[in-house]
Amino acid sequence: MALIVTIAILVLLAAWIAGIYNRLVGLRNRFKNAFAQIDVQLKRRYDLIPNLVESVKGYMKFERETLEAVIEARNQARTAASRAAADPADGEAIQGLASAEAALSGSLGRLFALAESYPDLKANQNMLQLQEELTSTENKVAFARQAYNDAVMRYNTGREVFPAVLFAGMFGFAPARLLELESPAVERQAPQVSFT
Repeated sequence: MALIVTIAILVLLAAWIAGIYNRLVGLRNRFKNAFAQIDVQLKRRYDLIPNLVESVKGYMKFERETLEAVIEARNQARTAASRAAADPADGEAIQGLASAEAALSGSLGRLFALAESYPDLKANQNMLQLQEELTSTENKVAFARQAYNDAVMRYNTGREVFPAVLFAGMFGFAPARLLELESPAVERQAPQVSFT
């Protein structure tokens, strides 16, 4: 009888630990999926930027340095996004993406500030369409980032609560990092894309 009770306790304990493991796997997969949604929107944003630069080039002949800075920042952000997409659980990759995105936003902000000096550019239909698409994409990125950060928060909470905290490290569930811009000031100074 004691053997049956011992076996039953071991089976229940194993089922309980398996339940904790499965819950952590589910939470981790949710935040990885949430990052995939950010990645989709970032790729769309990165694809719009060369069109934007081409539209601006003809009008801003003397602003070559600014245009090159935008393209360089876009390329760095794209590389950082690829690294983060490969492993959204890598905190350094997420921080690198946040830094690259802040640099890209800054260079786009400078481009749009200069564009204000060119009235013909502000009235260009192609430019207006790109501005609308970029604004829409920026909003989608913000929503996707919020969903990702919510999923990361649920995952981190799930791995830190008792009894999961006893097993999370043993099973390789490291903390995930939120995707936050480098500073709140940068977030408040999102690139202005109004040409009207």
